[in-house]
Amino acid sequence: MKIATASYPLDVLPDWVAYEDKLTAWVSEAAEAGAELLVFPEYGAMELATLAGLDIARDLETSLFAVADRLPDADALHAHLAAQFDVHILAASGPARHDDIARPVNRARLFAPGGAVGVQDKQIMTRFEAETWNVVPGDPLQLFDTALGRIGILICYDSEFPLLGRALADADIILVPSVTEAVSGYSRVRIGAQARALENQCVTVMSSVVGEASWSEAVDISTGAGGIFGPPDRGFPDTGVIAMGTLNAPGWVYGEIDLAHIAEVRANGTVLNRRDWEAQSGRADPVTVVTLA
Repeated sequence: MKIATASYPLDVLPDWVAYEDKLTAWVSEAAEAGAELLVFPEYGAMELATLAGLDIARDLETSLFAVADRLPDADALHAHLAAQFDVHILAASGPARHDDIARPVNRARLFAPGGAVGVQDKQIMTRFEAETWNVVPGDPLQLFDTALGRIGILICYDSEFPLLGRALADADIILVPSVTEAVSGYSRVRIGAQARALENQCVTVMSSVVGEASWSEAVDISTGAGGIFGPPDRGFPDTGVIAMGTLNAPGWVYGEIDLAHIAEVRANGTVLNRRDWEAQSGRADPVTVVTLA
């Protein structure tokens, strides 16, 4: 299976047709390269706020709802492109309205070519989301059975938490859409994605927003790169890095994976991290404090 993961720049969109053209060009390029799974980044949908005008896009509060208002149209476009090009697409996440929660949630949507759609909300908010932007956690984690294998989604900061990763231990592929301002943030998410691949003996796919968007306080500067990771074990690269983009270089990053290698490493790897997860409990809790004088 060939995967395309995005290092995605945000644009000021003069009209809806510009967005249609941009997304169609991205999807077409990846499909023509043979990719079956396309992964867009966290908050990549924020460029939809520019359709309401730059004054709206610049305002943290109004931009949330401007994007939420456009998500149904964006979803219809993604569904159309998934069917047209016969690919699975993880749409760029964005603020979405929730029927039972007053504030917006950060929501990613997974589109299958046959028309099925999976929805995943972010679980744990960053300080900016919680303290400044007032974006809130949404519905719990899910696993999606697809023609490409079992897929889970950990949105950006969620990838830094082992227990969230463990909840997706039955996933063959964990998608990690992200947006990070600095190299330090990018490194945290990349390390988190690699750690989840290690402990779950699966493939993780990180996408990133890249470049400047001076019209948005939320995503004004973004540093990152797409990457595809596996456990450093038989059937995978010794580094665990299947593919890695150049930092801040826009475009697709491609990598090929084989689900048989995931099954093999889980059954007969040099180590069996996924199986041995439970062995931690008896050895790490409780911890005895020893004073060394």
